[in-house]
Amino acid sequence: MRVPAVPASAAGPGKGLLDAVLAEVMRDTGASVGLVFLLPPGERVLRLVLASGMSREIAAPWARVPVNAAIPVADAVRQRRLVWLGSQEEIARRYPRVGIVLPYDFRVAAAPITDGTTAWGGIVLLWPVGHPAQLSAGEQETITACCRRAAPLLQQAADSGRPLGFADEPRLLPALHSREADSAQAVAALGCAERLPVGCCALDLDGRLTYINPAGAELVGAGAASLLGKRPWEVLPWLHDPVFEDRYREAAVSRQPTSFTARRPPDIRLSFQLYPHDSGISVHITPTAGNPTATAAEAAATSPAGLVGATGLYHLTHLATALAEAVSVQDVVELAADQIVPAFGPKALALLTVDDGRLRITGYRGYSPELMDRFDAAPLTSDTPAAHVITTGAASFFATFADLKRAYPPAVLQDEMAAWAFLPLIVSGRPVGSLVLAYDQPRPFPPAERAMLTSLNGLIAQALDRARLYDANHTLAHTLQTGLLPHTLPRLPGFDVAARYRPAGYGMDIGGDFYDLIVSTPTTAAAVIGDVQGHNTTAAALMGQVRTAVHAYAATAGASPGGVLACTNRLLVDLDPGLFASCLIAHLDHTHHRALLATAGHPPALLRHPDGHTDILRVPPGLLLGIDLDANYPTTEIPLPPGSVLALYTDGLVETPGIDIDDATDTLAGHLAAAEHENLDALADALLHHAEQSAPRYDDIALLLIRPHDGP
Repeated sequence: MRVPAVPASAAGPGKGLLDAVLAEVMRDTGASVGLVFLLPPGERVLRLVLASGMSREIAAPWARVPVNAAIPVADAVRQRRLVWLGSQEEIARRYPRVGIVLPYDFRVAAAPITDGTTAWGGIVLLWPVGHPAQLSAGEQETITACCRRAAPLLQQAADSGRPLGFADEPRLLPALHSREADSAQAVAALGCAERLPVGCCALDLDGRLTYINPAGAELVGAGAASLLGKRPWEVLPWLHDPVFEDRYREAAVSRQPTSFTARRPPDIRLSFQLYPHDSGISVHITPTAGNPTATAAEAAATSPAGLVGATGLYHLTHLATALAEAVSVQDVVELAADQIVPAFGPKALALLTVDDGRLRITGYRGYSPELMDRFDAAPLTSDTPAAHVITTGAASFFATFADLKRAYPPAVLQDEMAAWAFLPLIVSGRPVGSLVLAYDQPRPFPPAERAMLTSLNGLIAQALDRARLYDANHTLAHTLQTGLLPHTLPRLPGFDVAARYRPAGYGMDIGGDFYDLIVSTPTTAAAVIGDVQGHNTTAAALMGQVRTAVHAYAATAGASPGGVLACTNRLLVDLDPGLFASCLIAHLDHTHHRALLATAGHPPALLRHPDGHTDILRVPPGLLLGIDLDANYPTTEIPLPPGSVLALYTDGLVETPGIDIDDATDTLAGHLAAAEHENLDALADALLHHAEQSAPRYDDIALLLIRPHDGP
């Protein structure tokens, strides 16, 4: 999907553009979390630009969401409708990736930001389970009204000519429902907490400790100064268990109280009760005689370096499920780059694949194109870490540049980074490539992190191997189809002609759309458009047979469009391929300024008259080709005066999930009528641009434009 440029105000200057919209919809619906996604021009990935009520770390897996992903906001944008999920069970059933990364009980709604023509992005809202299982009519209207209000703001900003500007990370808004207290109240509250004989502390939504009272510090055995600004499970070894971190995530996302029990060495059992709010989490700490609920009761003796946190495990699982859905090599590269940088901590990433004895840069984030060009196509025999890990099969970790320099004396610091991980991508002993992760601060890479990154590169290697096989098959099918389409159209005296073909959209196999132009006599010709059912090599091969048959029958002098379709239908029935085809034929007569049309279940042609008004030519339809041996295809005559434009197209140009096909055809006719392009090639490009801008396209598109003129 292509959209006009969104200005820098979406993520930088003029940042209040969407802040007020998000604040209003959260306030009026009582949502605890709000996220705003925008779709950059020419991209097929939604970017998270604004968040409220959720930490950056928890939001990280959703920083970039492909528009074709099985994610609520992507479905809302693609289908132009509000998506509501009223339970944890429904989330897990319909959106397994969301259920895996956020396995908590909450309600969620996703709605598209659209003006009816352009999809600018989407808004996601979360509520605690205390919210009813269904959205009220008022809440639905509030959400859709806010989205409608956001779309013209983005349109106006785009029209101002300001360039697109997206930050690397989403902006976080402060709590929207927090209550302000005066200084006297704050002093009184602090005194109250300090005097309590039981422990209490406060965490922000990012899990960092902002306050702990003396009793709490004594219970956990650490001074307040060593804890403030830190996540407790990262600085207290006996809390470094994924179970404990998971309780914080549960409270932060679901906004429901939760608790856990942990053992502080040598044998002090503490109960932690978490009470979440929009501005943070209050924690009550008390000694208890009960057994710890943690599954790893001996975590007291474990160093933080020995375990991976719950967030890291969720990120790894999320990436695994996302890669399982990836189809092409480009899918894998984009998913890896989009997920790893925000979720696993590196500031830059480069993914290299083996190609004819060299390492090619296949994808990157955080690096400049100029730097990537220097390393592209390096031989596998080169003395570089990226090549070395492939030949040895062992990952390399460098905590500092000094470590890297000792291992590779020729190394020169070129990326302004401070630590690196070089990971081999190997499947069944075969090198696939290597993954480079770079960090802006020195990094010790403890054993648990090394193990997690090793798992990470194993997932990517397997996904790349599968994707290469898909790409090879897809290339074969695409070559077959394009080889069967006409490379050039014949010159047709008295007519201007333009044709366009776009292959099936993201993640789809090849299809069976075709077009043709057959000259019958010096003043007559047949224009053909068709679509074979299916998206595979069988459909592409059958398309070649159908196009050849139509071409042969239509080249016969005096053949009517209905007669050509009838002959082709009988041939297709005899072949019995198990597939059907739609087709529309227009017999063009320059001498009499007319056209004869017949259709076999194909979308109606459009006729733009010389004065600009446009008709949808709903001629009497016949059955799809290949169904009934005796099917009849009526022929209809229409005027085709000089200066008019006849548009033939396949359903990929108008078919969009959730939108009535007749409404989409009416919209296309309106764009044809309003187009100011005199050049047919420019007009064809404009119609394709309209289709790609208005919605994602997951089917082939074929388009044929014919305009008669008075000259030869």
